[in-house]
Amino acid sequence: MKREDLLIKELNLQAHPEGGFYKETYRSEGVILEKHLPENFEGSRNYCTSIYFLLKTNEFSAFHRINQDENWYFHEGSSLTIHQISPDGIYTKTVLGSTILEGEVFQHTVPKNYWFGATVNQPDSYSLVGCTVSPGFDFKDFELANSKQLQKKFPDHKIIIEELTR
Repeated sequence: MKREDLLIKELNLQAHPEGGFYKETYRSEGVILEKHLPENFEGSRNYCTSIYFLLKTNEFSAFHRINQDENWYFHEGSSLTIHQISPDGIYTKTVLGSTILEGEVFQHTVPKNYWFGATVNQPDSYSLVGCTVSPGFDFKDFELANSKQLQKKFPDHKIIIEELTR
């Protein structure tokens, strides 16, 4: 059995709607009431949540966006590229991994409301990362990109949008 399949089993990871596998590892007990959150939040939120996220080479994390900043932390496996499109249409990418002297970073923050997705960099491999958001994550905050709508809004990024949408 491949290491990534062993990790999926051992960590009890489940399929994620954006692609890959995840498991929530932390949800704070404290709660921020809806009346104290910006108006784009529906309902109250825990202070913070964290997950494991595993992506295999033959998969991708599809473009999506959330209402919070999302911190990504590299754990093991191949480096992973995080692809981002800002609300103003600026495309950037960050390589999350352990080869710091070659420009990779151990952690990266995706700003709120950015469209983002991810790809594994090495063939026949996987990336295991951690992701933390505050206020805590709720699927009410999650929007999976529609390829045609995103291409219409950001025509300069048509190729990467086609690659990272379903």
